[in-house]
Amino acid sequence: MLKPLTIGSLTFQHNVVLAPLAGITNLPFRLICRKAGASLAYTEMISVNGLVREGVKTLALLKSSPLDRPLGIQLFGDRPDDLAEAARMVEGHGDLIDINMGCPVRKVVGTGAGSALLQEPLKIAAIVRAVRAATTLPLTIKIRSGWHCGDNVFQEVGRIAESEGCDAVTLHPRSRSLMFSGQADWIQLKELKEALSIPVLGSGDLFTPEDCLRMLRETGCDGIMIARGALGSPWIFRQVRDLEESGSYRAVNTTERAAIILEHLNLFIEERGEAVAVREIKKHIGWYAKGFAGASEIRRAANSAGSIQDIQTLAERIRSVPDNVVHNPDEHAE
Repeated sequence: MLKPLTIGSLTFQHNVVLAPLAGITNLPFRLICRKAGASLAYTEMISVNGLVREGVKTLALLKSSPLDRPLGIQLFGDRPDDLAEAARMVEGHGDLIDINMGCPVRKVVGTGAGSALLQEPLKIAAIVRAVRAATTLPLTIKIRSGWHCGDNVFQEVGRIAESEGCDAVTLHPRSRSLMFSGQADWIQLKELKEALSIPVLGSGDLFTPEDCLRMLRETGCDGIMIARGALGSPWIFRQVRDLEESGSYRAVNTTERAAIILEHLNLFIEERGEAVAVREIKKHIGWYAKGFAGASEIRRAANSAGSIQDIQTLAERIRSVPDNVVHNPDEHAE
């Protein structure tokens, strides 16, 4: 089920990629996930309004490195001309452009962007057409199934995108109204794959390596995009590969978990300095600290951490937990 993935002029080593996540998929996190085996990673959502009007400030979100390739750049906005201009501005910073048409959060849909676009298929056509004319980079969109439950426009939108020159579509098969509740309807991925000739990637409820291979097997989609399942578990990319190749995968022990936290911390320090590094890594420790004895206490302690030394001490506390109490973590684990 793991196989090379071709999108436009690009071919990736395999078809398991890291989704764009606002406030999460900055350079340090992308590098951690790439080291674990992600074949493609995306920037955080980049506001077209901010890029076109503020320029330098928003361009900081595009900071990358030679190890951070291939890189997808995700844009959000609702005006075809602005999206086209933004695509021209970022073309030299990445290898692929994705337009977000699925984000459900209020501050995004309130501007007419994200999943709000699913209510306006003609505008989607105009956006894809304008951006396609503005860049030679592979162009993709990320969508949800519709605005309301049962208001499923994903096939219509997929066909429109394909006809206007889009190179692939990623579907998170939930409506905007569901946000992240309920269960993603993977059957819709199968339906979209059957409706289009361009690649279809699946997203939604990919929390374990088993989930990932099951989505590929059951839907026939060309690739998968891991989002929340990578939070605190960047090693999921390696585990998916191991499960595919050998039928099993190794749980991450506390020594490895502590080492990854410190590596992540050091990447933040190099990128943003110590003050920002401490603030950012605290958020990630809330995800890393799961699946072992005393994890909830570590999470509480992380909230009050104020220095690099505090974070290093927490990592050592995690390292000291006996490995035999570690299990495959899930989002409900201690």
